[in-house]
Amino acid sequence: MTEPGHQYSLDDPIPTPTPVSRKVMTVSELNRFARNLLEQNFPLFWVSGEISNLTRAASGHWYFSLKDTGAQVRCVMFKGRNSYLDWIPKEGDKVEARATVTLYEARGEFQLTVEFLQRAGLGALFEAFEKLKAKLQAEGLFDADFKKPLPLHPKKIGIVTSPDAAALRDVLTTLRRRMPNIPVIIYPTPVQGKGAARMIADAIDQASERHECDVLIICRGGGSIEDLWSFNEESVARAIAACDIPTISGVGHETDFTICDFVADIRAATPTAAAELVTPSREIMLQGVTRLEIQLSRNMQFLLQQRQQMLDYLARRLISPLQLIAQQKTLLVQMAYRLDTTFNRKLQVKQHHVQRLAQNLQHLNPGAVLTRGYAFVQDSTGAIIASSEQVRVGDDVKLTFGKGSAEAKINKTNNEAGS
Repeated sequence: MTEPGHQYSLDDPIPTPTPVSRKVMTVSELNRFARNLLEQNFPLFWVSGEISNLTRAASGHWYFSLKDTGAQVRCVMFKGRNSYLDWIPKEGDKVEARATVTLYEARGEFQLTVEFLQRAGLGALFEAFEKLKAKLQAEGLFDADFKKPLPLHPKKIGIVTSPDAAALRDVLTTLRRRMPNIPVIIYPTPVQGKGAARMIADAIDQASERHECDVLIICRGGGSIEDLWSFNEESVARAIAACDIPTISGVGHETDFTICDFVADIRAATPTAAAELVTPSREIMLQGVTRLEIQLSRNMQFLLQQRQQMLDYLARRLISPLQLIAQQKTLLVQMAYRLDTTFNRKLQVKQHHVQRLAQNLQHLNPGAVLTRGYAFVQDSTGAIIASSEQVRVGDDVKLTFGKGSAEAKINKTNNEAGS
């Protein structure tokens, strides 16, 4: 875990977490632990590469990869960030991204959350920036151990900036609103142009020597990297490092980073933010509530972004309703064919069975026997007479032939078998 105020470098080793228990983690717990570890140990940093696999989702989020000749990394730039760009990247663009490292928990994927994106092309200045940054970092000018804490209740506030700068008006307006009784001392200096870096360093040295204030704001408004370059000069960095007064850097906008930011005791996103950091709030309790609200908002935003990513992922897997209907129609046709085939096969089996029964029945039909010259005899009640013992002389009987019948009277009986 890095110390408060420490600026993490990609050259620094990543701290190894100490397990707090021996319980078996679930996959969700493991991914959440990995995400927290990554986010806590990797602050905002710049990375360059070529854009590939760019997808602009319906939600407004951008998904792409940054690659070079040896590797690639997945990236996401959410709608709330990419909407501020005045250009749209395309496949193959060489870019520089300011991003944080995170883990997409739902799929366990390492990715970068891009906060700002710009076209590559300012290589020389960036190279000089990185070289000086590496040099000063190696000398320990960025170490958290040497950072001085800001006073909770400063009696005087010093400002190093141009008297004509809009940033000065923003700072004075903020100081007057938050704590109008604190005196302000201005150390005027140009903040841009030839020789500006040397004069900024002299103004910082002067403030340190006089020791008239309890905290020193070094500020200017936003601009291009060339406009802000005076604050990337080594002379300014060393003047800040040597200053006995706690310093706060408020150079440019939130997305701008300078060497001044790394050397100063505290870096503020804007000049106005610097003025807010050096003055005590009149409502300390509200500050605590605000911090909780910000944290809750970030957690909700993260959760929402995770769910939006999941929705984007699921949306790409959805099947078209027409395609689904076509698949179901094909399935129904196949089922109907199989049903028809099975029904016809069973019907034929039953028909053959009925035919065999009809043939057997025909063989057993008494009428069929009668057609061959036989007849059967019934008494007056309709009972079949099978023996001469069942009749007596004079009884009326009925003879049934293969075709038609006749009535007769018994004249004689013979009880001998075969007679």
